[in-house]
Amino acid sequence: MSTQRVFVARLAGCAVFDPAGDRLGKVRDVVVIYRKDDPPRVIGLVVEIPGRRHVFLSIGRVTSIATGQVITTGLINVRRFDQRGGEVRVMTELVGRKVYFRDNSGHAVIEDVAIERNRLGEWDIGQLFLRKPKTSASPFAKGPTTFANWDEVREQQTPGESQSAEQLVASYSELKPADLANTLLDLPDERLLEVAEELPDDRLADALEEMPEDEQVHILEQLGEERAADILDAMEPDDAADLLGQLSEASREQLLELMEPEEADDVRALLQYGPDTAGGLMTPEPIVLSADATVAEALALIRRHELHPALAAAVFVTLPPYEAPTGRLLGTVHFQRMLRYPPQERLGAIIDDTLEPVPATASAAEVARLLASYNLVSLPVVDQAHRLVGAVSVDDVLDYLLPEDWRSHDGDDPLVAQTSVPTTTASIPRRR
Repeated sequence: MSTQRVFVARLAGCAVFDPAGDRLGKVRDVVVIYRKDDPPRVIGLVVEIPGRRHVFLSIGRVTSIATGQVITTGLINVRRFDQRGGEVRVMTELVGRKVYFRDNSGHAVIEDVAIERNRLGEWDIGQLFLRKPKTSASPFAKGPTTFANWDEVREQQTPGESQSAEQLVASYSELKPADLANTLLDLPDERLLEVAEELPDDRLADALEEMPEDEQVHILEQLGEERAADILDAMEPDDAADLLGQLSEASREQLLELMEPEEADDVRALLQYGPDTAGGLMTPEPIVLSADATVAEALALIRRHELHPALAAAVFVTLPPYEAPTGRLLGTVHFQRMLRYPPQERLGAIIDDTLEPVPATASAAEVARLLASYNLVSLPVVDQAHRLVGAVSVDDVLDYLLPEDWRSHDGDDPLVAQTSVPTTTASIPRRR
C-alpha cells in the first residue's frame, strides 16, 4: 500500500459510512497521542452520530479515507467520547498553535495538519501547513504560507496545551448554531467559558438558543451583566424570556434594565404570560401589514434573510398601529396564496379570514392541536381585545413539548453494524 495523505481541515465534516454504504455519522476531529522521538500517532476519529452524540472511532476500524467520505468496518462503540490524558484533538487543540522552526528561522501558526498512512497501515501526523508572520503593515495583508514536517518545528506550548480561544472561535465560524452549541458543550467548562468570551454576540446568542436552559443560565452568569445583556438583546425575544425566567427576580430586572429598551419591552411582554401558554411561547415580532399593502410589499418583507422560516410563511393584516400589540386583527395572508396573485394586488382582497387566532392564554397543547389539525407552521396570537400580540410557530411548540434533554437525546437504536472486513491493527494503541 502506498502512503496516503489527508489534511484534517478537509476531513472534518466528512461522512462516515459502513461497508454497505449506510451513513453512520460525520467526522468532527482527529485524536492523536504524542511520542518521544516520532510524530504524533493517530489513534482514532471523533465522530458525531445521530442524536448529536460524539463517539470515538478507532483508526483500526477505518478501512479507507477518500475525498468527502470515510469507510469503516461498521463497528462503532456508541459510548460518548471522553478525551483521556495524553490524547490531543487536532482541530480543537493543534490548529492555531504557534510553532518555532528548529533552524531558528522564526515562528509560524499551524493552519492545517496532514495525517499520513504508511505502508503498515498506521496513521501519523505528517506535514504541517503553516502561516508565517505578515511582512506588510497593511491590516488586510496575510503572512506567507509554507509546509513543514513535524520534526522541523518545535511547539511553543507544552504538548496537549489548547490553542488560543480566538483561533478556536475562527475554526467554529462555519458551524450551524445547533452544531456550535453541541461543540461548545463538549469542551471542558473553563475552556467553554474562554470561547464564549471570544464569540461575537450574535453567534453566542444563536448557540445559547440551542442549549438546555441550565447550560444557558450557567454561561450567562459567567459573562458579566453588561455582556449578558448584549447577548439577550441578540437572542429571539421568546428565547430571551425563557432564559430570564430561570433567573431570580432581582437578576432578571437588572439585566432587563441593561438591555436595549425596545428589546426589553418585548421580553417583558412575554414574561407576563405563563411559559406553557401561547403568549409565553410566541414571538412578539410577526410580519404585520395594512390591508392596503400590496403582495409585492409583503414578499419583500418575507425575503429578509434574518427572518425565521416559520414566520416568513404568512403575514398578518391588522388595523393600525402595525406593531404588536397592534390594532384589531383582520386576518392572515399565507405566502403560498400571495404567489397566486399579481404583485399589485392588495392584501385586504386576499385575506384568509377563516383561520381563527388563538388567545394569549391558550395552552401549549391547544396550540399544538390547532397547528397539527390545519397543517400550519404558525398561528396569530391575540389579546382579549382581538389585537395581534404575536405569533406562535411550530418550532416554539416543539421546543416546549419535547423532553427537556431532547437536544442531547441519544436515541434508542444502537448504531452498530457487524461486518467482517479485515483491517490492519498492528502497533495501533488500543482504546477501549
